[in-house]
Amino acid sequence: MEMTAPGAKRSNISTPPRVLIIGAGINGCGVFRDLCLQGVECLLVDRGDICEGASAAPSRLIHGGIKYLETGEFRLVRESCIERNRLLRNAPHYVKPLETLVPVRSLFGGLLSSTLRFLGLKVKLNDRGVLITEIGLRLYDFYSHAIQALPNHRFFYRTKLRQEIPLFDPSIIAAGLYYEGRVTHGERLGLELVLDGLHAKPSSQVALYSTVARSETGQFQLTDQLTGTVRTIEADYVINAGGAWIDDVNHGLGFATHYIGGSKGSHLIVDHAELFNALKGRMVYFGTADGRVNLAYPFFGHVLIGSTDIKINHPDEAYCSDEEIDYLLGAVKEIFPTIEIERQQILLTYCGVRPLPRSDGTNIGEVSRDHYMAHDSIPNTTIPLVSLIGGKWTTFRAFADEASRHILAHFGIARAHQTENEPIGGGRHYPITEAEHANWISTKADLYRCKPSRMAELLHRYGTRAEHIAAFERDIAYQPLKNATQYSHAEIVILCREEWVRRLADILLRRTEMAMAGQVSLPLIHEIAEIAAAELAWDADRKRAEIDATIHAMQRRSVRMAA
Repeated sequence: MEMTAPGAKRSNISTPPRVLIIGAGINGCGVFRDLCLQGVECLLVDRGDICEGASAAPSRLIHGGIKYLETGEFRLVRESCIERNRLLRNAPHYVKPLETLVPVRSLFGGLLSSTLRFLGLKVKLNDRGVLITEIGLRLYDFYSHAIQALPNHRFFYRTKLRQEIPLFDPSIIAAGLYYEGRVTHGERLGLELVLDGLHAKPSSQVALYSTVARSETGQFQLTDQLTGTVRTIEADYVINAGGAWIDDVNHGLGFATHYIGGSKGSHLIVDHAELFNALKGRMVYFGTADGRVNLAYPFFGHVLIGSTDIKINHPDEAYCSDEEIDYLLGAVKEIFPTIEIERQQILLTYCGVRPLPRSDGTNIGEVSRDHYMAHDSIPNTTIPLVSLIGGKWTTFRAFADEASRHILAHFGIARAHQTENEPIGGGRHYPITEAEHANWISTKADLYRCKPSRMAELLHRYGTRAEHIAAFERDIAYQPLKNATQYSHAEIVILCREEWVRRLADILLRRTEMAMAGQVSLPLIHEIAEIAAAELAWDADRKRAEIDATIHAMQRRSVRMAA
């Protein structure tokens, strides 16, 4: 399915794109935007939706990665801190500051183990005391100073700590407080990167629910998985941004690689008022008895708990197991021993596979989260192929910048546009201060003849792109959905018309916050399906199939749905 920017004319699809990007996860979306901003034509292909795979299943943190200091990955931490702060500025509608507490149980614990780990020895670190935590947070502050967007750290000791978090385990004697970032709706952030790219280069294209393979004649074949349509495409350069599926993509292109040694990470979202209130809006980033680091923080009125780190043979096998649920609930019990979380309080689970480099014989938790590019050529051609290996959400812009520079150099094209300070989508002209925020809402509510509360809701959901939704709602009768009154009928219509929805699950899982906020019910699925069917010309059989597929997708995520 080809896509062009809203309001732009479609390019002649017989003209082949110069760069083929396979994989519309966050790295693929980032490279697509970067190259389009340089004036390079691209075709972005994914076998599913934008940010449907592992990019939809992280801890949703935009963070420096303080734990990487323990393994001496200072370059990665510095880059991550800088990129975190850039995202806080460039995407303030989706990337928000997050106060973070690191609980500690001793003064000097972990000094020897940290030293040995820093020297490259494989030593488990079960205790991170006040001193080692203070050293780490000071380094963290230092790396953040390049682009100062967050306050420096401070410590809470026993009396203050008991006032702040009275339900902490009594053995916790102090806690470092510092700041990270969180992405409220990563799937939409990825979508906006694509929209920005198409706006910059309208002749670029995106093909979702499509796969690329080499034919017997050696040409690239693009197959639409929903319609069965097959067409031949050409490319001068291929980027494999398939994430955990990189080796599978390369196999389809005609050669074998063994670049990926994936690790699955599972998360829970729980509906638990006591735990939610105990956090007081903060994330708790805590070490557990097994030496791992886990987290819990407020998420759409609930609590997100994560995550596991388990080696997996193939990403298609990933799911959140009962053992992982038990592990994550037990981890929370280590720091909040009086809080009981029952399984029926789990709204949903989700699981993604980190695209880590293969490192046979190494503990998967010790494998670097840094990123790099593997260079190959398409067999029997001179067409370069670059596989984007590793990386994380926080550093997608830097990774895209690095990749695009290699490609531009190959084509002999000068870099025309820098992205360090480039706002993303609805982050453009976003009101930052409380006064700016209130004034924006008041002014736009008057302009689009809606309630200020509605304008505030749209601003939260879409950033300054909320104006486009509000204008559409003004021009047709405003009608809230029956089963999710914070959304409107017009809102779902415009998502279908302008954000290239192809499946019902695209709306519920990625274009909206419905699933993440635990709002999905069977009546809502049917209501959204009626709107989508009318807009996307689905017949009765297709509508029924989409409803069934969506229910199955929800059940796989253990979503607690109302009848």
